[in-house]
Amino acid sequence: MTEIRKFFLNQVCESDFKLCYEQTNHDSLQASGVGIWTKIDFDKQKKLYERISKSTFDEIWMICKSVNFKTDEEKKSICANAIGKYQNYLSDFGKNNARIAKYAERIEASGDFGGLDISYWNVLTDKKHFDLNDPNIQLILAIHYLSMNDQVKRNENWIEK
Repeated sequence: MTEIRKFFLNQVCESDFKLCYEQTNHDSLQASGVGIWTKIDFDKQKKLYERISKSTFDEIWMICKSVNFKTDEEKKSICANAIGKYQNYLSDFGKNNARIAKYAERIEASGDFGGLDISYWNVLTDKKHFDLNDPNIQLILAIHYLSMNDQVKRNENWIEK
């Protein structure tokens, strides 16, 4: 998990996580219809997936099929493993952090990392639940934003085996 957090820091912040997150012009990114995760190079992110063990990947994510209902085109998409160790980690961490508990519940209910489940504004204003110096919060944000980046940039056709 440390590898994931380090990768995110290197891709997005290149320095102090808290300072970087607070100084990023999130409003400008949102106005352009994108988020902080768009700074992540998806080719490098796919290499990260290769560096972490398959079991670690599988405890966090699943590859799911998404369908464009207008064209019937089937694509690969990333989804949350709502019964994996990462989900358990979120639930355990949520015992002492109500905001993360709510986040864990949404993931468990939907099986997905929703773009609105953690908004940058909540992170910037809710210092009680989002201590940007806490490595746990950094990891949760890293996985959340890596998931958002993957959902936006993955463009692979679904192939039945």
